[in-house]
Amino acid sequence: MTEHRYLPDPSRVSVLTAIILLAFALTHFLHVPEGNITIPIFGLALTIPISLNTAISMLTAALTAAGVDWLLRTHPSIEKGETREHWLLPTLTSLALGIALNTLPENVWWLGFGLGVFLLVTVFLAEYVVVDPTDIRYPVATAVLTALAFAIFLILAVSLKASGGRLFLLAPALFLGSFLAALRTLHLRLNERWELAWAIGIGLVGMQLGAALHYWPLTPVRYGLALLAPVYALTVLAVSLADGVSFRRAAAEPGVMLALIWGLLIWFR
Repeated sequence: MTEHRYLPDPSRVSVLTAIILLAFALTHFLHVPEGNITIPIFGLALTIPISLNTAISMLTAALTAAGVDWLLRTHPSIEKGETREHWLLPTLTSLALGIALNTLPENVWWLGFGLGVFLLVTVFLAEYVVVDPTDIRYPVATAVLTALAFAIFLILAVSLKASGGRLFLLAPALFLGSFLAALRTLHLRLNERWELAWAIGIGLVGMQLGAALHYWPLTPVRYGLALLAPVYALTVLAVSLADGVSFRRAAAEPGVMLALIWGLLIWFR
């Protein structure tokens, strides 16, 4: 089998990254008063806060998906309709970074901004590599994307907790984050098979557990770790079961990781 080593167009990577980071910077320097939309539901008034930061974060996530599609179309091995699977993690990354930067204090905002640059470029490059399974860097890129999927979910969960938002707004975001992280990991680890049922189930678990722990006196980091553990464990379990491994053997690694990650809650305050 012929091995390849393709690299994306540096100018496209630079333009895409710069546009996304410019949007993040605008949310930091532009201060627009927040508004509210009140929706009557069954006699109750449901108030939804509307802010420029929220709008830009959502638009930036959509822009990221479109930008990744534009970037991957230059890959020599790309096929029609194949770019969709590569939108998932970049979109989640952009959404999580947008929320995280909005919650960071001024003295560490630039540090978070720099980390955002690193994460975005790493995700873009890794997604470009995994387009071609014969690329010699494919195993490394797959491992990097898997690790980043859960690291970004952790950032999202921590940021949502730190934002102090209402539960009915946090719950959909937690579902989306755990769903996308699980779906991308399953697709990578299972030779590009789509396991939507597993991903939806893991998303529901992440959302329900997040809702249950929302009012507990947990710090944002402990809250994020408490959610990361079952999302990661269930995803690893799904990969093993889909590969035909017996439940007893499949449950060993997820069980250990669940205990280790939850054990970290003791050390973080």
